[in-house]
Amino acid sequence: MWVFTRTRRHGRTRRRGRRRVPRAALALAACLPGVVVGLTLLLCAHAVQSPVALPRPAAPRASAPPYQAAQPRIVPRSAWLDATVRRTQPPPRYDDAVVAVFVHHTDSPNGYACADAPEVIRRLYAGQTTGRHWDDIGYNFLVDRCGTIYEGRAGGIERAVTGAHAQGFNHRTAGIAAIGTFTAGIPVPRAMTDAIAALAAWKLSPAGVDPRAVTQLVSSNGHSRYPAGAVVTLPAVAGHDIGYPTNCPGAALTAMLPDIRDTAARLQGRR
Repeated sequence: MWVFTRTRRHGRTRRRGRRRVPRAALALAACLPGVVVGLTLLLCAHAVQSPVALPRPAAPRASAPPYQAAQPRIVPRSAWLDATVRRTQPPPRYDDAVVAVFVHHTDSPNGYACADAPEVIRRLYAGQTTGRHWDDIGYNFLVDRCGTIYEGRAGGIERAVTGAHAQGFNHRTAGIAAIGTFTAGIPVPRAMTDAIAALAAWKLSPAGVDPRAVTQLVSSNGHSRYPAGAVVTLPAVAGHDIGYPTNCPGAALTAMLPDIRDTAARLQGRR
């Protein structure tokens, strides 16, 4: 296609032609906006139909039991188990959880100075490992008259260590021994019962056990009040005598158990 224009030079008119533009190109130019729009719609449609890679939601965290008590201060067993009585012993045994606490007394003199508690525990250890031929002290923890808590049996204070304190109910329990003798009429120091409550609250927290509740235990042998294999419902904070025929933990300390349970529950944040 040619386009003509007239120019005047030296009195004459000349034709000057412009370069021919192909008709196909003109048609393409006319249609270009429509092509762009169509291409845009096509791309948009593809984007809608294609799956979009979204970040995966974070895995939910395992929630802790709602009622948790803080760990009280606990003196390690190295404070009382000195080099003179150290000996090789079998590795500790563990359970999956602690769902009950047994309270004991040591049936030893009450008039000790609190600074002498490590020596008292050392003597208890010697009596149980030598006289009774146990592999370690049976109690998981011991509490003196001033409220100081001592680690007893080896294996780790935070773990569910299988003790040797309640015959058929050593499994899934923790044994807490009050250092002294607390038969009827003997005053039980408030510092001692508060420490027992704090310890019970903390040890029962991981399993979500209310210290005021009851729990089920399975008797592992026939030396307790129940035959082997018996499923027994007992208080979560119990005296030794409820599972074994004994006067332990003494009438005076037994009378304090309801108060210990209530204090432990409050320390877990329960009403």
